[in-house]
Amino acid sequence: MHKANLSLIGPSLLLGTALLLALALRTGARQTAQSKKSADAASHGLKFSGEKHLANIRQLTFGGQSAEAYFSADDKYLTFQHQGQFFDPRTHSAVGPNIPCDQIFAIRVDTPDGKPATPKMLSNGKGRTTCSYFFPSGDRMLYSSTFAANPACPPPPDYSLGYVWPIYDIYSIYTAKPDGSDLRPLTTAHGYNAESTITRDGKHIVFTSTRNGDLDVFTMDADGTNVKQLTHELGYDGGPFWSYDGKKIVYRAEHPQTPEQVADYKNLYARGLIRPGNLEIWVMNADGFGKHQVTHNGAANFAPYWLPDGKRIVFASNVTNTKDPAGFDLYIVNEDGSGLERITYYPGFDAFPMFSSDGKRLVWASNRNGTVEHETNIFIADWVE
Repeated sequence: MHKANLSLIGPSLLLGTALLLALALRTGARQTAQSKKSADAASHGLKFSGEKHLANIRQLTFGGQSAEAYFSADDKYLTFQHQGQFFDPRTHSAVGPNIPCDQIFAIRVDTPDGKPATPKMLSNGKGRTTCSYFFPSGDRMLYSSTFAANPACPPPPDYSLGYVWPIYDIYSIYTAKPDGSDLRPLTTAHGYNAESTITRDGKHIVFTSTRNGDLDVFTMDADGTNVKQLTHELGYDGGPFWSYDGKKIVYRAEHPQTPEQVADYKNLYARGLIRPGNLEIWVMNADGFGKHQVTHNGAANFAPYWLPDGKRIVFASNVTNTKDPAGFDLYIVNEDGSGLERITYYPGFDAFPMFSSDGKRLVWASNRNGTVEHETNIFIADWVE
């Protein structure tokens, strides 16, 4: 996730889920304005004027910062990353431990009594985790973690260099059972290895890695073999998702153009950092050929995901609100870049969208209805065409 005026975004958007959101929400958002937005959300409920495609919005998590919620293949569960403190919305009492940096959780979408389920932590509580995703078979899941290299939370980036995001080169991709047990490393190559998702037939994984000296998109078989590099352009290529038929990949990219931009990118990359700039949405074939740019708006566009029809893409962008660090909304666009339509109208952060398998539900992360500044929760709505 990243793009457009990165200074307007925040850290976690670009690096996959945790990094983008954490950074984006932490850096310089106007506190007074954000507090007012939270109050406005509470007074207006969960839906805002103009959100004609969203019905029966429900809030699934409460408290802290939760993001990157993705459906299981049967659409019954969501896996996501969270840091901070959950609370019970009925009693406003704390639930579980205060998580210092992102860990992987799962939650049931629907419950017999209709009340929000209690999230269950699946990762081991060590290091920082990101980008979790269920295997379609339901017997395994993917996520990335830094715990093997260091069980402590990674240090924040050096902001004396300006607005930058960290690229932790100790992220490895793991698989585990849906209850978090039987954790196994899937990647062994040094560098940042994260942002992994799997095809709906369970055969192929796409992910982002720095193993060859730049941030690029790779694929591999579900067992970690047969690794192939798909992007080779200088700059950040990442956040990839498969189309439902497994024939195409949508991703976000930022490629430095001028000599000054190239020099800045290489200097920061050598320090394990990136300065987000112009992130655009791209599409390529599963073999890496046929690359074409979808958005051309110069804003920060990230978290793209295919609709089940295989023709449209939902994504987050600050194109209409580039001066607010948290000013992201959801949009839908055709693969050829036409038909752009805004979906959310909350005057704060809406991002990380995913559709259910049948296209009838949309899940995403938002600051709406937050009780404190930067609180980010998971929401789900029925989709209305």
